Amino acid sequence: MDAWLRDVPPITRSWVILCILTTVAVQIEMVTPLQLYFSFKSAFTNAQFWRAVTNFFYFGPLSFELFFHLFFFMRYSKMLEESSFANRKADYFWLLLQSAVMLLALSPLVNLPFLSSPLAFVPIYLWSRRHPSTPISLFGLVTISAPYLPLALVGVAWMVNGTWKAAAQDLLGCAVGHVGWFMRDVWTREMVGRPTILSDAPDSLKRLFGDI
Repeated sequence: MDAWLRDVPPITRSWVILCILTTVAVQIEMVTPLQLYFSFKSAFTNAQFWRAVTNFFYFGPLSFELFFHLFFFMRYSKMLEESSFANRKADYFWLLLQSAVMLLALSPLVNLPFLSSPLAFVPIYLWSRRHPSTPISLFGLVTISAPYLPLALVGVAWMVNGTWKAAAQDLLGCAVGHVGWFMRDVWTREMVGRPTILSDAPDSLKRLFGDI
């Protein structure tokens, strides 16, 4: 287990470990989901600021849905962090932080108390857009091109969960992932022609992560 975790790059590894620890804490009743969920009133009006963070680490009780999201997040986040964000830990953390802030701002529109699933879809979406010609075998049953991967996984999550909210939350993650892709690969490269604060982490964050 230790050797397996050491093979996972640091940002992906940290997020997965926090998700597992949170799930275990709920399972053994150290905390309850009611202490973790996010709402603007609870987090900001009632000054329970931790909710703006803890909601990103809980997928629900032990279930196939939990393993489904963690598996695909870890698989594609690992590949993204090792390729596009190799030796750029701060920039990858900055992407996830910006995505988390956008999800918090959008959460009232879809009434989602937990935003872990949408956040998990952000690196999946970005990886799929950066590898458009890569063929993906989906559960060994069908082969699709990488850009169709996020929508295929949304469909699978919908079938597994059986509710429209499963699709809504993952589609929200795809939408936020699209914004992240656009700001980095279209706006920065094709329109501005140089890195911006929306595409690259601030120098203070890079120093914190030891990237400079």
